[in-house]
Amino acid sequence: MTAKWKREETLSHHKHYRWIILGLCSSLLFYKYILSLSPSIMVDDLMEQFKVTGAQLGNLAATFFYTYTIVQLFSGILLDKFGTRFIAGFSIFVAALGAYIFAQTNSLAWATVARGMMGFGVSFATVTYFKLSAAWFRVDQLAFVGGLLATAVMVGAVFGQAPLAWLLAHTSWRFVLEFCSALGVLIAVLFLTFARARPEMPENTILQQRHTQLPKAGWKEIKATLKNPQNWLLMLYSGLAFSPLSAVGGLWGNPFLQEAYGLSITQAAGLTSLLFIGLGLGGPLLGLLSDKLGNRLGVMKCWVLVSLFSLLGFVYLPGLPVGAVGILLFMLGFSTGAFMLGFTVGTQINPIMLAGTTIALINTGDSVFESFTEPMLGKILDLSGHGYTQEGLRYFTVHDYYWAFLPLAFYYIVALAALFFIKEPEGC
Repeated sequence: MTAKWKREETLSHHKHYRWIILGLCSSLLFYKYILSLSPSIMVDDLMEQFKVTGAQLGNLAATFFYTYTIVQLFSGILLDKFGTRFIAGFSIFVAALGAYIFAQTNSLAWATVARGMMGFGVSFATVTYFKLSAAWFRVDQLAFVGGLLATAVMVGAVFGQAPLAWLLAHTSWRFVLEFCSALGVLIAVLFLTFARARPEMPENTILQQRHTQLPKAGWKEIKATLKNPQNWLLMLYSGLAFSPLSAVGGLWGNPFLQEAYGLSITQAAGLTSLLFIGLGLGGPLLGLLSDKLGNRLGVMKCWVLVSLFSLLGFVYLPGLPVGAVGILLFMLGFSTGAFMLGFTVGTQINPIMLAGTTIALINTGDSVFESFTEPMLGKILDLSGHGYTQEGLRYFTVHDYYWAFLPLAFYYIVALAALFFIKEPEGC
């Protein structure tokens, strides 16, 4: 046994190493949401640079989700078959390269390619998080650890709002993306150096308890997972419950706040950050609540209704004090944290050795709906007829946003309906 192997084995048996693993996996999600949401702080800059309409900007931003969705279809299978460490680590290098190319280009075509590279590079993040956390944590920690994913999302999303908006105000959009590129390289190096994709299973982990049921993920079992209608309903719910938050926080929420309340981009970004602070708190806390109640679906149904009413209040109650708007945005984020329970349900109703395939399938719902929601809202804005042009830039009125955000309310209604066809997992 080499000295390097001995050092790695000693490190992997350290009592706190599982939290290092969780932190490394969280850094992938942190980076994913920085890249995903970065266009929201530079809407005017990108529209001016590339001379695009609202729909075209939505399509440029959504290219991230197009490639993310395609790779997501295979990411779980690849990670189940070949492990996580090098696939997930090197994919972050691809995302960082995409951010660098975007920062250098003057071409819309190259910007589209670069945005697609970013989506490709972070497409393994969510599956890696759930797959490695399943190997390192106990069954009774499942929902809480899954909910902590939302905390990683929160940190990345908040960082991608106010701090990057401040950096943008003092530099340029190109420098912001160069900074994001350098950050991605650092995260990739740390993950490749310290992550252990195939650790010995600690006592009482989910994998240890269920390992004898399915010692190896075969193609037959993978096909069975893909044919399970419960997984497809979870995918539908997850995509519908999460994509409104992504659309509001990722591209169109900041310009709406600027138009409706006369805020600066830095002020709007700070307010939008409350969405993700709420999400970061709601994920683990609602996970703990579902563990305590032993009822995943009941919690999910209740809080999707809170999401619906928070969205309606945020958009359609004019003249609210800015503080009240902040509370509604926080509640929208907090209630969206319940969508993380969909992944927990998926890992409980499927063989755990197929955790990667299961999570990838459910997570595909997020990327599918995110991929067309942002450009759809942009197209509605273009067609609404109240927008105006000033100094060559296209601006939209509050009434334009009223129409554009309306489909998001229907997302929550359909998500709630889907939950009534999903069975509560046993022993949750």
